[in-house]
Amino acid sequence: MDQSDENWWRHGIFYQIYPRSLQDTNDDGVGDLAGIIQRLPYLKDLGADAIWLSPIYPSPMADFGYDISDYTAIDPLFGTMADFDALLAAAHDNGLKLILDLVPNHTSEQHPWFLESRSSRDNPRRDWYIWRDPRPGGGEPNNWLSEFGGSAWSYDEATGQYYYHAFLAQQPDLNWRNREVREAIYDVMRFWLAKGVDGFRVDVIWHLIKDAEFRDNPPNPYHVAGRPSHETILTRYSTDQPEVHEVIAEMRRVTDAFGARVLIGEIYLPLHRLMAYYGNDLKGAQMPFNFALLSTLWSARSVEKIIEDYEKALPQGAWPNWVLGNHDRPRVASRVGREQARVAAMLLLTLRGTPTLYYGDEIGMHQVAIAPEAVRDPFEKNVPGIGVGRDGCRTPMQWDSTRYAGFSSVPPWLPLADDFMRENVVNLQSDETSILNLYKALIRLRKECKPLAIGSYVPIAAEGDLLLYRREAQGQSVVVALNLGAEPVAVTAGAIGSGSEILLSTFLDRKGEKLEGTLDLRGNEGAIIAPPH
Repeated sequence: MDQSDENWWRHGIFYQIYPRSLQDTNDDGVGDLAGIIQRLPYLKDLGADAIWLSPIYPSPMADFGYDISDYTAIDPLFGTMADFDALLAAAHDNGLKLILDLVPNHTSEQHPWFLESRSSRDNPRRDWYIWRDPRPGGGEPNNWLSEFGGSAWSYDEATGQYYYHAFLAQQPDLNWRNREVREAIYDVMRFWLAKGVDGFRVDVIWHLIKDAEFRDNPPNPYHVAGRPSHETILTRYSTDQPEVHEVIAEMRRVTDAFGARVLIGEIYLPLHRLMAYYGNDLKGAQMPFNFALLSTLWSARSVEKIIEDYEKALPQGAWPNWVLGNHDRPRVASRVGREQARVAAMLLLTLRGTPTLYYGDEIGMHQVAIAPEAVRDPFEKNVPGIGVGRDGCRTPMQWDSTRYAGFSSVPPWLPLADDFMRENVVNLQSDETSILNLYKALIRLRKECKPLAIGSYVPIAAEGDLLLYRREAQGQSVVVALNLGAEPVAVTAGAIGSGSEILLSTFLDRKGEKLEGTLDLRGNEGAIIAPPH
């Protein structure tokens, strides 16, 4: 990838690393920066172009790094600033961009800013956080709920006011209506950008601005019993306020001042509201994360509609992106099934737009069942037993079949999957038809094939479990045919053209096969087809 290309993020393959779980090098059972450096050759060989790290800043780890106590340092758990500098240099030497997680919505309760804010009502930093008097007669200022269970307000005895926290009580929200707060975070961004980081993924970006009047949120008429309690209300006034777009435009100006950098937003919103995060004249986030595939029914028609709706909704000139997994959602191999995980990989890597891979998905890692005594996730601890725990998608990377999967020489911070002796990088690399080698082949083909890299998306009418589309660019085209079902299906010649050739099958056993008449897909098979020359 051309390192000077200002649009590098449009044609790069992004790879999310959960630093605690990639590679431990100092025998404490937790991954570290030195471990990421050690594994850069693997990522380069896979075909990744950019790596995004979940938070590595000093933190009490109430929410595993999303509660930051110092924005411009490295937590000793992961290493030192010298280790970070070495990682950044090594990544760039390997042609890899490095993206940091920025968590601007809230800090740790142990951040010096909050300690000052909490110290008295007249402290100069009091207004850096969201403090409110009790309701007349007492009680929380309004009905806003924490996404991790219970009220979003915690009472501070010393000063007689409540502070707001959208997540844990240990994660007080910053007041983004305060200009000093904005400038402080922009200075944090400049600190890392000056070091040479290539951009930020901004955590819960749609939460940054809250309703100025702190009105009660309305009830959610579609709440499903058994789901977390915070879903009983709609977040009409506590998230996605119009003024947030001014903030994101300011953030974008900060990154733009440093050249070819990228701003990515974490946003869980309906499509029509998500699109606003590209900003006026596309001066917001270059990539508001598109999480539609994380929660859809895995059927050809559902996926087809998601792609169609997303493509139609994109503002003129906006670049799409797709995500199959992350550190907050169940593993794709468990959501769609082991057989369909390969089809999902072909979907992700042949759609128009930038794909983001989650570590371990390329080896088919599945959601690991965590015994109650081994639970580490505060979300699961606060609302246990309803399936919201995130530990199962954060388990250690499975490198080889040694005792702790090559991740560590001691018991890791989370238990390993029970299949790591078989499903690991070393074994899968040597199996020519493994899911790992499928990912490598898909990424390689995507980079070699202009239609897959930059082409338009053209749907082709299909029925049942069949998903069909064409990618076209510069007079070239390929057809992608995906069987999202377990039964064989036939694709007629009219859709693909007689004399076409299979470039890649998800089973990795049909390359170069010429098609006469029809394409017969096996159950759970996808294929990329080139028309006759």
